[in-house]
Amino acid sequence: MVTCLFLFSGYAAASGLSEFSSDGCSLFPDGTLRDRTLWCDCCFKHDMAYWRGGSKEERKAADKALRACVLARTGNSALATTMYDGVRVGGSPVFPAWYRWGYGWKYGRGYQALTEAEQKQAAEKLDNYKQTHPAGYCSKQ
Repeated sequence: MVTCLFLFSGYAAASGLSEFSSDGCSLFPDGTLRDRTLWCDCCFKHDMAYWRGGSKEERKAADKALRACVLARTGNSALATTMYDGVRVGGSPVFPAWYRWGYGWKYGRGYQALTEAEQKQAAEKLDNYKQTHPAGYCSKQ
């Protein structure tokens, strides 16, 4: 039994967190026709939080930060609220989608606070992404 638990925990640690990826504002424009990346960086930061995952409270905070960022960038409260409502409904970890809460982990993790080791792993992977993609996702537009 102990051997079984050890092997299982070793497998979980080995499977770990996937490399960070972002598609900007999943299923939503990254900006306007005039400025195609107007709020893209808001979504990019939101993707960092969603990829990493964590607790239900962390998700709520990430969604509120997205809404505040879009509002600050555009001054459009209807747009900011629409985006907020969209991620609250569609970003749940129960949906097997590429943009769900905790999408960096295998499906099924749900709301689970990251351990210290997982936090370190996430920080290292984000640092690696920033080194290999210094301009981030939104500059590709």
